[in-house]
This record gives sequence, structure tokens and C-alpha cells, in this order.
Amino acid sequence: MAGTGERRKTWNAEINIVEAGTEVRAEARLRGKEGGQMVGEGTAKCNPADENVPAIGDELSVARALSDLSHQLLSRAAHDIEVHTARPVERLHA
Repeated sequence: MAGTGERRKTWNAEINIVEAGTEVRAEARLRGKEGGQMVGEGTAKCNPADENVPAIGDELSVARALSDLSHQLLSRAAHDIEVHTARPVERLHA
């Protein structure tokens, strides 16, 4: 697709998971976006009545961290549109 005028950008996401007892915390860090980085956070706790399966806690906490990050990106996009157009944005907020 050379010559189409396309520009490529790379944003990198890094996810860190910390297990402490029955709680798992995840942090999703997005880098490369203009204006620095954004961080989403998510947690999961094992119910004492349930079998402790660490992989499930990892999945839940990471999904929640990515969801948090996604909501932040939507909110920032809505804000940036409002600043640029001087009009309120509808139906874009998370």
C-alpha cells in the first residue's frame, strides 16, 4: 500500500499481575499514545467457598484492567472531541 498516504503508529500495552493471598491485582499500562501513558486497574478475589484456580483470577483481573483502560480511552476521546468541536459528545461515553 505504498503511496496511499497511510501513517502507522504503535501503541504498546503492558500488563502486570500481582497475586497476594486470595487477591489478584492487574495493571494494564498503555504507552505510545500522545500525551503519555494511561493505566487501567483490575482486581479479583477468590471466594473462600470456591476452589482456588489462579489462572481464573488472572483472567478476571486482566479483563477488568483492560476494561478500565478502555473506558478511560473512550472518555478521553469524548473529551478531546468536545474540546476540538466546542460541542458536547453524545453516545460515545463508556
